[in-house]
Amino acid sequence: MPVRDLREWMERVEAMGQLTRVEGADAYLELGGLVDLYQWEMGNPALLFDEIVGYRPGRRLLANVLTSLPRVALSLDLPVDNSPRDFVLAWRSKLKELKPQAAELVEHGPVLDNQQTGDKVDITQFPAPLWHEGDGGRYLGTGNIVVMRDPDTGWVNCGTYRVQVHDEQTAGLYISPGKHGRMIRDKYWARGEACPVAVSVGQDPLLLLLGGLEVDYGTNEYDVAGGVRGEPLQLVRAPHTGLPVPATAEIVLEGEIPPGETRTEGPFGEWTGYYASGEKAEPIIRVRSVLYRDDPIVLGCLAGKPPSDNTFSRSPMRAALIWDELERSGVPGIVSVWSHEAGGGRLFNVVSIKQMYPGHAKQVGMATSSCHAGAYANRFVVVVDDDIDPADTNQVLWALCTRTDVIDDVDVIKRAWSTPLDPMAYAGEGPRYFNNRMIIDACRPYDRLATFPPVARTTEAHATELRARWPELFTRDGKARNDATRVTHAQTGVR
Repeated sequence: MPVRDLREWMERVEAMGQLTRVEGADAYLELGGLVDLYQWEMGNPALLFDEIVGYRPGRRLLANVLTSLPRVALSLDLPVDNSPRDFVLAWRSKLKELKPQAAELVEHGPVLDNQQTGDKVDITQFPAPLWHEGDGGRYLGTGNIVVMRDPDTGWVNCGTYRVQVHDEQTAGLYISPGKHGRMIRDKYWARGEACPVAVSVGQDPLLLLLGGLEVDYGTNEYDVAGGVRGEPLQLVRAPHTGLPVPATAEIVLEGEIPPGETRTEGPFGEWTGYYASGEKAEPIIRVRSVLYRDDPIVLGCLAGKPPSDNTFSRSPMRAALIWDELERSGVPGIVSVWSHEAGGGRLFNVVSIKQMYPGHAKQVGMATSSCHAGAYANRFVVVVDDDIDPADTNQVLWALCTRTDVIDDVDVIKRAWSTPLDPMAYAGEGPRYFNNRMIIDACRPYDRLATFPPVARTTEAHATELRARWPELFTRDGKARNDATRVTHAQTGVR
């Protein structure tokens, strides 16, 4: 059964043995530091903080949420024991069969149990950590979704954009150029109007995953979530703005983004691993209403040096999107795709192909660099043969080192779509929203496929035979055992 809200997600994760409860952490650097330490390696448990210093008991925060493949799979209603490639294949299969289901508007939900309006609004009551010591303030919105409605079409967009706490009734909102939320905001401003907005800072992690993904312009993330779940998402109408918000959301802030009104925002350690966007004047949210459940939970998504909580999940999900877009464009021979964790699931994309004609590898590289899922903040595209696992860094580097001619097989595209979060968009030079990117053909030369030196390694057929004859040397999945053992021919029955 699919997960329906953040609390059910936590129960399922705890049953998997992947939830750790922490009491008494200080929101000033200590909480963020603990989460950061847990992210030095992927696969560590999610962390639920309670009795946070400076906040009343019951004001909780959940972090390190999407740093394990099983937890990402749970959020997407996929098998939790898949390998990375099988995960990509399963997500692609779900996307192909996915039929968005229109969300259901209901009269009441737990998020409406507590409401503050007017002078009673106080967003500082909820845990907003100083995540890293270089941050310019406390951030309440990191694992959030920002809900806006297009004034021309009525389309509702739910994107993940960072939200800083300025004071009890004012928040800062940063949206990178080219993102859907920024386009909608600018439409209101062009009319001289404030942009209505609602921010959920605690909800089903599925919505967080979709809020940071390239869902097509004009497509409602709520409806996509319903398609993933196989049942409609339940929404309630936020009382001040009328915007639809998840009925089971933990906390929702609503108000307006006034044109021409800014405050200093940032710096904030972002998904590239740097304080690249710096400190500058950014738009604000005038918070007019706060909705929250009893004992509400902030969903924290700590950015920083990748892989991190807001980049690890992007690798398999973006890989699936790129793969689908390549096939839809008519490019044949795609065997596997991976968007590497070290590149934040964006900057370093690898495609494995079965070469079919001269120029095939170059075509795949160009298409990957320019398709919607692969275009934003891409830095490197590497195309490899079908004997290379794109998710295995050693294999990819080996192909780069042994199959690439640095004169003929490397191309550079200039002034492509990027972001101020890119550390190569140098601060002090004015806004640079472009980047240059490299496409590398790390495949065997097509005209030498028949004569290229063979690989010096045991064949898969022989490997299967050896594993069968010496089972004590291998685990069930065929990998070499890493514990000390003594094996003789007599034990295996080999003569």
